[in-house]
Amino acid sequence: MSLKIIFGGIGIAALLALLSSVASAQGVVGSPHDLQPSTTNTSETCVFCHTPHGSSTSAAVPLWNKTLPAPATYTRYSSLNTSTLSGAEAPVGSVSLACLSCHDGSQAVDTVLNTPGRGMGASFPAGTQIDAAVFDAMEGTPVPMLGTDLRDDHPVSIQYGGGGLLGSDADGTANPANLGNQDFNAPEKDTINTNPAWWVDSEDTANQTREKTDMILYTRTDGPAGATGEPMVECGSCHDPHNSSTFVANQSVSFLRIPNDSSQICTTCHIK
Repeated sequence: MSLKIIFGGIGIAALLALLSSVASAQGVVGSPHDLQPSTTNTSETCVFCHTPHGSSTSAAVPLWNKTLPAPATYTRYSSLNTSTLSGAEAPVGSVSLACLSCHDGSQAVDTVLNTPGRGMGASFPAGTQIDAAVFDAMEGTPVPMLGTDLRDDHPVSIQYGGGGLLGSDADGTANPANLGNQDFNAPEKDTINTNPAWWVDSEDTANQTREKTDMILYTRTDGPAGATGEPMVECGSCHDPHNSSTFVANQSVSFLRIPNDSSQICTTCHIK
């Protein structure tokens, strides 16, 4: 079959849509999260963060391939004792702890539990490097190194809504209509695999559908006292590690869930 016949069959618009979807699927390949071009020791991209076998069983991230830091390692935002902080913090954890396993600068960025080609063998509890001759711990360039002092960063592992949510649904979790602080937009809620799932719609007109471009909130089983089942803000609330600005129009900061024109990242959650 000729290309001319294919083009005629699917139409130029459909072809452009297909090409666009292919490009958007390449959010990691070629992005700052793609470490493969820096080493000849592997041709894989995903292995620096994920592994199909021997992954961490303590990480709240699918098949995480890195050693997780200890939550007590970090100085949290609450230690500033600011009078405007009304939400309670949990220990640094969930997806935020996975992000910090690179971005706190405590271990080489290619330190993984299961190196490429090891198959289904037991993982290394302390981790091992894919290419020690090339990679070192993150130092701030070309990507941010946050360190272990998180006082100068947006709070993570903290209740959404400035003090959590009040009241409860029939399933025992918090009612999204009763925010503890009315300076926040109410989150949406669904139940997925019997677990509560939370997000804040980023659309001008909320569509009540959780999408990668919404501000994702996370349920913690180790949350603040009385807050089990409530939505928590984590690094992944604002950032999508698979969404590079290389493939998103008008996005000047890598891995944001939406462009931050007119501070849209902030105003999706905060009423200001």
